[in-house]
Order: sequence, then structure tokens, then C-alpha cells
Amino acid sequence: MTSKVVVVGAGVVGAACAFHAASAGLDVTVVDRGPVGAGTTSRGEGNVLLSDKEPGPELELARLSRTLWDEAGEELGPDTFELETKGGLVVASTPEALATLGEFAARQAVAGVRVEPVDRVHDLEPHLAPAIPGGVHYPQDAQVQPVLAAAALLRAAEERGARFRTGEVVGAVTGRNGEIAGVRTATGDTLSAEAVVNAAGTWGGEVGRRLGAPVEVLPRRGFVLVTEPLPPMVRHKVYSADYVANVASGDAGLETSCVVEGTRGGTILIGASRERVGFDTAMNPAVIARLAAQACALFPFLRDTHLIRAYRGFRPYCPDHLPVVGPDPRAPGVVHACGHEGAGIGLAPGTGALVTAHLLGRPWRGADPAAHTGLLPDRFLTTGGDLQ
Repeated sequence: MTSKVVVVGAGVVGAACAFHAASAGLDVTVVDRGPVGAGTTSRGEGNVLLSDKEPGPELELARLSRTLWDEAGEELGPDTFELETKGGLVVASTPEALATLGEFAARQAVAGVRVEPVDRVHDLEPHLAPAIPGGVHYPQDAQVQPVLAAAALLRAAEERGARFRTGEVVGAVTGRNGEIAGVRTATGDTLSAEAVVNAAGTWGGEVGRRLGAPVEVLPRRGFVLVTEPLPPMVRHKVYSADYVANVASGDAGLETSCVVEGTRGGTILIGASRERVGFDTAMNPAVIARLAAQACALFPFLRDTHLIRAYRGFRPYCPDHLPVVGPDPRAPGVVHACGHEGAGIGLAPGTGALVTAHLLGRPWRGADPAAHTGLLPDRFLTTGGDLQ
């Protein structure tokens, strides 16, 4: 059992790792070069989704996380991070797309997801475009406010004895036998630890390299639009069926698929775009225009609504679209918790739980270890001993 842990990254994933590790009695220090939730966490919509995940290890992590989000809401108070169990509605624009969506939902149902085929989608969302033939309702889908969630989890971790400090991790400190003994920061400080958790989000690849355990985590830029506050007009998280295919795509070029949802403040969030452009932060009006057009096609009332802002950020993308969660076989003491792409907010609690289980050397309560082996970093291990 490891007792002293450094978590690198104070986004929602790092905060969840700290929360679960500190709750298990471990000595935890969280370190980040910026404030809590300032990276990818602050650039997301707060999705807590089962609806967009194929059966497999990511869906199992999502199911575990969905349960743990509810538990966190009960313990910390759902209003602390605006947990909304609003449900999701995936809609198809053609009968052929609806048939494909139905087959996908049937596979999810076998894997334990609650799915409800819907013929009369306007009973759930009256303001949808009239020609939509049907969809699938996912009552387990939810939403949180990402930065509030990260702050709440880290604050709860601190109440359990964890510490948070600002600084950039520049390298690992190793023991006599090559095991992790801590990290060095840019200010020259050394933080001792028996394990280091790489929860650095989009920078997880670089932090892994500095720890002697590089993983291929790449930035994938995405935009989100925000409307003026409105009366309640969108009841669920609503998205088009092609969103699932775009999430799973490995294309480097621009891909957009319509995602629309309301917030407690009355604004409506519109996404989602994906493109691999490195860490280019430039605003792209063409992407904004495409997302707006897709949203108006789904909800025609938006044509008369003002956008008040658009924000963008980088999702930590792995080539096989699965996060990297677990101990690195090349660097004893390094545990990865990164590469979640656009699902990190929803998957954060389960990731924190699995990381804590690895640190404790025993399975997480109620979780089947075999269901999560597909997330381990050794899946990338080549015959040459490198993670590619």
C-alpha cells in the first residue's frame, strides 16, 4: 500500500483522484502550475454521459462514475457543483440514422445502460425541428458545472488532509532502484512521494515524459457557443446521432456535430467541434458559423437568439479514444489518469476511484477489475518497451 501521493493536475480528474485518495486515508499533495480547474476543465460543458459510449471499458468507467457523481452530490450537496440529472435525448434526422441509433442503443442496453426509444420526440422537447423522426432517451445522462465540481472535490479532499500548492512539475525524483521518490518543481522544491499520479489533462503526455513514462496524449481543439439567457427552452442534453461517430473518429480535420443544452442560468450551450491543430488557440469564425447553423437546424427558435460568447479549449486525446488509467510498467510509482478527451468531467470520479484502488493495491468496492483492464497504459506497450 502506498501512503504518500502527489497528484499532478488540479482539474476535475486530479481533484477526483485527490478526493478518493484522501478519503481512503492517503497522504495527498496536489500540484498544478495554475489555479484549480483552469485548464481543460474550464473549457468543457460538464457532460456526464452514458449515451455516447460504445460497450467496453470506457462505458464501464462511465457507469461507475455516474454512481459516484450521485454519491458526491449526496455527500457534498448537489447544488455545490450544479449536478443536474436532466437526461439526454439523442435524435436522428433520417429513418436510416434512427435504425442505426436503435442498434447502438440496444447494445448499450445489454451492457446495463437505461435506454428508452422515443417516437414522439416533441413530447420530450417541444421546440425541436418538426421533421425529426425519432430518437433515444437516456435518463441517466446528467450535467455538472465543471469548475465548481473540481473546486468542490478538491476542497473536500483538503478537509480530509490533502494539500494543494501551485508550481510546475519539471521532473521525477527516483530512488536507488529507479522507483519514484517524488517530483521536482520549477522553483527547485522537491515533493517526496511513493506514487505520482499524472492527471495533467492535455499536458499528460508531457508530464508523463518528465516522469519517465511518456504516453501519447494529444490536444484536440473544441469550441462551445453560449447564448443569451432565455426562459427554459431545452429540457435535456440534446444531440444528433452523428455525435457518437465524430467522438470515435481519428481524423485530424474539423468535425462538428450538434449538441444543445440549457443551463441553470438560462443560457444555452452549443457544441461540439473537434480538430487536431496542436495548441493553436486562434478563434475560427467558420467553426462558430457551422455550429450555429447545426443548432438552428435542430432547434429553429435559436435563429432569433443572440450569442454572447464562444470559448475553446483542448481535449486530451489518445489515439484509441480511451483514457489511460493505471500504473505505468516502465516507471514504478507512476500512475496515469489522463487522455479522457471530451469525457473527462463525466469520467473523473470513476478515474479517481480506480487510481485509488491501484494505490491501495486492491479492487475498488463493487467494481470488476477485469472491466477496466482495457484502460491500463500497458495496452500501448510495444515489443521495444515503449508506449506509443
